[in-house]
Amino acid sequence: MLAYLVIRDGTRWTDVFRLVPGQPVRVGRAPTNDIVITDERCSRNHAELLYRDGGWVLRDTDSRNGTYVGGKRIEGDYRLQPGDVIRIGQSLLAYVHDLATAFPDTQGLSRRVQHPAVNIHSHDTEDSFVFSEPEPTTITHRLGESSYLSEAQPSQRASQEAGTYLYQLAFQLAERLARAEQVESLCQHVLEWLFENVPAADAGAVLLLPRQALKEPQPQNLVVVAAKTRKGIKYHRVSSFLAEQVLREGTAMRAMNVLGDSTLSSRDSQGNLQASTVICSPVRYQGPVLGVIHLYATDPDRTLTDKDLDVTFAAAQTLAVALSNLEQLHHMAENLSRIKNENKLLRQRLGVESQIVGRSPVIRQITEQIARVAPTKSTVLIRGESGVGKELVARAIHFASPRRNKPFICLNCAALSESLLESELFGHERGAFTGATSRRLGKFELAHGGTLMLDEIGEMSPQLQAKFLRVLEGHPFERVGGSEPVHVDVRVIAATNRNLEKEVERGNFRRDLYFRLNVVEIYIPGLRKRPEDIPILAQHFLEKFNAELGRRIKGFTDEAMEAMLRYRWPGNVRELKNVIERACVLCEGDYIDVHNLALSRLSTAGETSELILHQPRGYVAMSLAEVERRHIEATLRATGWNKSQAAAILGIERSTLDRKIRRYNIQREHPLMKHS
Repeated sequence: MLAYLVIRDGTRWTDVFRLVPGQPVRVGRAPTNDIVITDERCSRNHAELLYRDGGWVLRDTDSRNGTYVGGKRIEGDYRLQPGDVIRIGQSLLAYVHDLATAFPDTQGLSRRVQHPAVNIHSHDTEDSFVFSEPEPTTITHRLGESSYLSEAQPSQRASQEAGTYLYQLAFQLAERLARAEQVESLCQHVLEWLFENVPAADAGAVLLLPRQALKEPQPQNLVVVAAKTRKGIKYHRVSSFLAEQVLREGTAMRAMNVLGDSTLSSRDSQGNLQASTVICSPVRYQGPVLGVIHLYATDPDRTLTDKDLDVTFAAAQTLAVALSNLEQLHHMAENLSRIKNENKLLRQRLGVESQIVGRSPVIRQITEQIARVAPTKSTVLIRGESGVGKELVARAIHFASPRRNKPFICLNCAALSESLLESELFGHERGAFTGATSRRLGKFELAHGGTLMLDEIGEMSPQLQAKFLRVLEGHPFERVGGSEPVHVDVRVIAATNRNLEKEVERGNFRRDLYFRLNVVEIYIPGLRKRPEDIPILAQHFLEKFNAELGRRIKGFTDEAMEAMLRYRWPGNVRELKNVIERACVLCEGDYIDVHNLALSRLSTAGETSELILHQPRGYVAMSLAEVERRHIEATLRATGWNKSQAAAILGIERSTLDRKIRRYNIQREHPLMKHS
């Protein structure tokens, strides 16, 4: 017995495939199949038909979306009967024995089932196939673009009065959408506007797709965001068939006699709900379909018109623009909130982890510089007198950077001789020099992935500066006494209290290294130049030493605070910290008084130099080295040879002071020798 598969293409059943006993037929999306269906819901090898026991059997070959006959998913082998309609994805294949019965007169075309078109490779025919189905949905009008949103002038569409009226409607809708701040309110405003301007609509809703479903929109993923009905009517969800058409084609549609799971107000004899006319419009504007607007009428005497379809499509496109703008606003608000939180956390981290204390404009500016430079890989040069907190700024940069979880290592270049400094920086191999009993990793290797701070960078010898520059340029280095190249990823932060520009002019500091270090410069002024920070720092150190020493000192007297504000603080923050610690130890009352403060009468480094150069005898010709020697000697005598205090006044490390004392052969006068 002859058997055929009649395949629907577009709005007509045109393709016929003859089934030959003994020749299995494979159906799927892959081009190697006998019947190729270019539908994304169709698997590559979806199903097959086999001839067995005098009839044809349909078998699903483990497809992803299943194979359906008569609306039911088949399992195992299904014996086909004449008139069975096979559905694979959105494609329909009718199984018949007699083509004459498959092609009746054209009067049956009005009962044709409307389903999406697919491209199927098979034989062609000019006839149309009709089979027995309940009264189907009939799409009467499709709209690809609303005339109300086209570039044509109102006079080209209607009279001037009609154009003015449409503009008024557009302004009303725009004004309502401008007030909305949430997606739900946007959709509700659109529905209310549509019910005012589409009087035949009895029920409607705005259904949107979740963000993750925009790439492959499916009717089952639509979510009802807003719904509205006339009095006494209950809203029913849009049919999967109509929603599928709108989502796939992106066009607005008006349909009649809608059946099934959707828009139904009255029930037919079989218990199905139905609506007289339905409008379904995509929510789309220059992008993917975001959802659909669904309106329907239940009164056969009051149907939705083509004009209503045009108005609904215009509202849907306007809603799409509003949704896109609202999403951008929310995205910008989220980014702004995130940036504010990050900025707040960064400032807290700078305050907690780096212990930077102060509210002066200078400190705020330094904090902002730290926040800008921390996320980068740029080399930073920190300048300032001794004791101003250069290491604290370096720590703040490290802890605010992506390297925060890696090591932070600090090395004072003035504290070591040239050979020891090279070993500390680059490490050494066993036997490299006397006492090198094992391999030792240098600070560069230990700081791999993190930050290395080099304090007193101006004290580094010219020979070591050359090797240091090569490492900064990204070249590998070798350990002292070794030949194996070592690669590291280290961010370098340099600090100095010297005038590097003058050192470059004198030839003591390499010009190329100066430019390599001075990528970003942060200058920290002395404490005397930001007196507004003195009370804050004093209170901070008071709380710190109260906790450490177990004291309960409440604060400072007015006289003590006034004295601290007048004082020049030659030792800067380091000196203030030591003064507060001593006062906490010696204070006997609840408040620190002025007599508890050990404030010296020493001048700052710059002021002491001026005193030497402005003696009553007038100008004395001398070299810079002699000026430095006399200045150091005068400072040592003024401090009673307290080297720590003298180094603080001079703005150098104590190790640097010891080296200069040896260089200038400065001797301490013995009291008996002076008396004699």
